[in-house]
Amino acid sequence: MSDGGKTKTTVEIYGQSYTIIGQETKMHMRHVASIVDDKMREINEKNPYLDINKLAVLTAVNVVHDYLKLKEQYEKLEIQLKEKE
Repeated sequence: MSDGGKTKTTVEIYGQSYTIIGQETKMHMRHVASIVDDKMREINEKNPYLDINKLAVLTAVNVVHDYLKLKEQYEKLEIQLKEKE
């Protein structure tokens, strides 16, 4: 870790190196990068003619969609738990 409790690590996403600085562990940041890389490759398999910018945007849209679906499920579970109390 560097000053201020921040961690710096280099990751590879879709063949490009990125330096990421954050408060999470290197392992966590690498895991996040791996998920992004996997998602980009998954989308590229289905749409091999997309340029890198469109691929990145579609990846972001897909990841946010997945996040929102999980958030909705979490909120429903919270409501169900409160109803049982």
